[in-house]
Amino acid sequence: EGCGNEACTNEACGSSPGFQRMDNNAAAIKALELYKNNAKLCDPHPSKKGASSAFPENSAKGAHNFSACSNGKMNHKDLQPTREDFRDLNYLTEEKVYEILSLCSETEDYSPLIRVIGRVFSSAESLVQSFHKAKQHTKEELKSLQAKDEDKDEDEKETASGSSTAMEVEPEASASSADGPSHGENNVQKLGPVEVSVDIEAVRRVYDRLLSNEKIEAAFLNALVYLSPNVECDLTYHNVYAADPNYLNVFIIVMENSNLHSPEYLEIALPQFCKAMSKLPLPALAKLARLWSQYSADQIRRLVETFQQLITYTVISNEFSSDNLVNEDDGVVAATKCLKIVYYANVLGGDLDMGHNEEEDDEPIPESSELTLQELLGEERRNKKGPRVDPLETELGIRTSDCRKPLIPFEEFVNEPLNDVLEMDKDYTFFKVETESKFSFMTCPFILNAVTKNLGLYYDNRIRMYSERRITALYSLVQGQQLNPYLRLKVRRDHIIDDALVRLEMIAMENPADLKKQLYVEFEGEQGVDEGGVSKEFFQLVVEEIFNRDIGMFTYDESTKLFWFNPSSFENEGQFTLIVSVLGLAIYNNCILDVHFPMVVYRKLMGKKGTFRDLADSHPVLYQSLKDLLEYEGNVEEDMMITFQISQTDLFGNPLMYDLKEGGDKIPVTNENRKDFVALYAEYMLNKSVEKQFKAFRRGFHMVTNESPLKYLFRPEEIELLICGSRNLDFQALEESTEYDGGYNKDSCIIKDFWETVHSFGQEQKRLFLQFTTGTDRAPVGGLGKLKMIIAKNGPDSDRLPTSHTCFNVLLLPEYSTKEKLRERLLKAITYAKGFGML
Repeated sequence: EGCGNEACTNEACGSSPGFQRMDNNAAAIKALELYKNNAKLCDPHPSKKGASSAFPENSAKGAHNFSACSNGKMNHKDLQPTREDFRDLNYLTEEKVYEILSLCSETEDYSPLIRVIGRVFSSAESLVQSFHKAKQHTKEELKSLQAKDEDKDEDEKETASGSSTAMEVEPEASASSADGPSHGENNVQKLGPVEVSVDIEAVRRVYDRLLSNEKIEAAFLNALVYLSPNVECDLTYHNVYAADPNYLNVFIIVMENSNLHSPEYLEIALPQFCKAMSKLPLPALAKLARLWSQYSADQIRRLVETFQQLITYTVISNEFSSDNLVNEDDGVVAATKCLKIVYYANVLGGDLDMGHNEEEDDEPIPESSELTLQELLGEERRNKKGPRVDPLETELGIRTSDCRKPLIPFEEFVNEPLNDVLEMDKDYTFFKVETESKFSFMTCPFILNAVTKNLGLYYDNRIRMYSERRITALYSLVQGQQLNPYLRLKVRRDHIIDDALVRLEMIAMENPADLKKQLYVEFEGEQGVDEGGVSKEFFQLVVEEIFNRDIGMFTYDESTKLFWFNPSSFENEGQFTLIVSVLGLAIYNNCILDVHFPMVVYRKLMGKKGTFRDLADSHPVLYQSLKDLLEYEGNVEEDMMITFQISQTDLFGNPLMYDLKEGGDKIPVTNENRKDFVALYAEYMLNKSVEKQFKAFRRGFHMVTNESPLKYLFRPEEIELLICGSRNLDFQALEESTEYDGGYNKDSCIIKDFWETVHSFGQEQKRLFLQFTTGTDRAPVGGLGKLKMIIAKNGPDSDRLPTSHTCFNVLLLPEYSTKEKLRERLLKAITYAKGFGML
C-alpha cells in the first residue's frame, strides 16, 4: 500500500511514483528483504492508515484502520477522503468509472482510478460483476427515475441516458446490418439470440475514455498479467464456467480492449490471456463465437488482427526449426485456438445458406478387404466414417461451406509467417495421432494457405499408398502368391478410355482399396517409365476424352467456357462413376487436370445443393432472365404469360417439357409466387435434372478420397485450385525458382537467351512449354514459383531437340550456338511433343 504520500521519494515505498506493482506474495518477500537490510522507513503521512488496497483481500483491513485513525481535517483538494471512498469498490459500472475519473481530473491525480482498475481488472470475480446491463424498469420506476434525473447536472444526465439505452443482447446487430447483407443476420437470429449480462457498449465507451491516458493504460496491462494465470487455473481445475456462465464476461470485457495488439501486451500479457481463453469449455467457446458473430466486420477484423499480431510477433521473434517446432510454442498454439473462435464467428455473421444440403449416398463405399489383416496387425483403419469434423463446428451446428460470404474474407485468417516456419511432416504426424500433448495446425486449417494444406494432403495420400503397399506385401507372404503393390494401368493411346475403364471396373468390383495404391501407368508400345510424368500424360488424355463434346457426357457453354452435366447423357451410372473416379485418382496422385467446371460443382461435392445464385456462373443467361423476373415492377402474369412448366432441349434438339409443380402448365407465374418459381427453376436446373449424373460423379470422386482430409482442410474454391491448378502463369516466378545442373548456371549465356526466348512466347506457346516440361499446362497450387524446374546441360551444340523428364520437371537443353537456333529447336520440341521414349 505504501505510506500514502504520492510524492514519496523512498524507492521501496508502494506510494512512490516509480514503484512497480506486484502481487501479495512478491510484496511479502520484498518486505522481508527490506526488513533484513534495515531499509529506511518513510516519514509518517496522515493518510497512511487509510490507504486504499490494490487487491480486494486487503480492503477490509484498510477500512478498519481508517475508521480508527481518520481525522476529519483534510480538505477536498487532498483527495485522500475521496480515495478512501473507493476502497471497498470491488466492481465497476460505467457511471462509477466516470465519477472517479471526474474527481481525478480535478486534482490531476489519477492514482485512485489506477488502483481501482488494478483491483477490479486483476480479479475474475470483480470483472464478472462489472458493467452489467441496466434492468428493464416498469413505467412507474421510469417516472420516478426521470424525476430524480431532473435534479442532476447535464453531464450526469447524458451518462445515465447512455447507460439506460445500452443494447440488451446484440449490441452490434445494427452495425452488422449496415456493413453487410441482412441475409447473414437473419440466419444468426435463427440460431438463437445470445444472452450475456455485460453491457458491451458501456465497456467500449469506458475503454475509449480511459485508454488515451498512458498511466491508466499501464494499469490495464499490469492487471491482465495478474488476472490471466488465475483465470487459467479456475478453468483448468475448478470448472467455474459450469457453476457460473457469467464467467464468460471476463473474456468479453478484456477482448474489447483495442490496445491488446500493441507491443507491450505481446510479450507476456496477451499470450497468458490466450492460454486462459483456450481452456474454456466447448459450450463457452460456442457462446463466445455466437456473440462475436453479431459484431461488425471492423470489430471482427480487430479481433483477428489481435491474435494474428501475437502469432506473427512470436514467429518472427524466435528461430523455429525441426528441432524447435512452432507447434510446441504455447503462445502461438493458444492464439491459434482463440483465432478459431473468431473464424466461426466470421462464418456465423456472414451470408449463410444453412439449408440446401445434398443427401448422402444411400449405400456406403465398400470397405477394403484388407481390413481384417489390418486389425490383426493392430492397425485398424482410422476415420471409417470419413474425415473428422471440428467439435466447435458440431457445437455451433454449421459448416464453413454453409457460408456464402463471410463478414471479412477468409484470406485474412491465413498467417504467412507461420506457414513459412511450419514443419508440415511433423504437423501431419500430430494430426493423425490426435494426442492432447501435441497440437497440429491442420486442426485449424483456416490459418494455413493452400500450398501448406496441399502438402498435408500429399503426405496423407503418400502414407496411405505406402500403407497399401505394405499390406499387399504382407498378404503375399501370408497367402503365398505374388500381389501387385501398385495400381497398374496398361492402356493403348488410341483406346485410352476403354482400356482404363475396363481395368478400373475390375478393380472397383474386386477390391476398391486398390484404387488407393500408387498409380503406375504404361502406354502400350512406349518405353516411358512412370515416375509421375507418364501419369500426368495419362490424366491429360483422359480428360480430353471425357470432355469431348462428341461423347456427350457434358455440355459446353461457349460464353463461360465451362462444362456442365448433360441430363440426356447415354452413359449409365456405373460408367459415369468410373470415369469420374479418374478425377479422384488425379488428386490422390497429385496431378493437375485441365477441367473447367462452375464453382457450384465443387460446392455440391462439399455437400451443398445448387441454388438460384449459383446460376450466375453456371448458366449466366438464365440467371439474368430470372433476376429480371424478380425485379420486374409490372404485372408478371399479364405481361409475361409464363407458367410453372419449363422447356428444355435434349442432345438432338428435341424439346422436353417439365412441370416445376404438379399441373404446372395450368399454374401462372404471378408477382406473389415468382420467388417460388425462381427457386424451383434453379433447383431443377442444378439438382434434379442432373441428380443421377451427379450422384455417380460424387460417388466416383469419393471412391478415392473418402478417407482423405480433403473436405476437412479445403473450401470449395480451394478444391478447384487443387484439381485445376492456377490459371495465372507467372514465368518470372518460374525463372526465379529454377535450378541448374550439368554446368549451367543463371549467368550462362544460353540460359539468358533461353529465358528471353520463353518470355517472348505467347500465352498458348507458354502452355505448350509447360506441358512439354512438366506434363501439364497448369501452374501448381501456389503458382509457378512453387514448381521446382531444373535445366540441365545435354551436350554441346547439335541439331538435337531439347528433351524433358516430366516426372521430375527436368529440361535437357543442348548448348546451342545461337539464340535463333535455340528458339527454333525449342518451338519444334514443344509443338510436336506426344509420347514417351527412352533417352
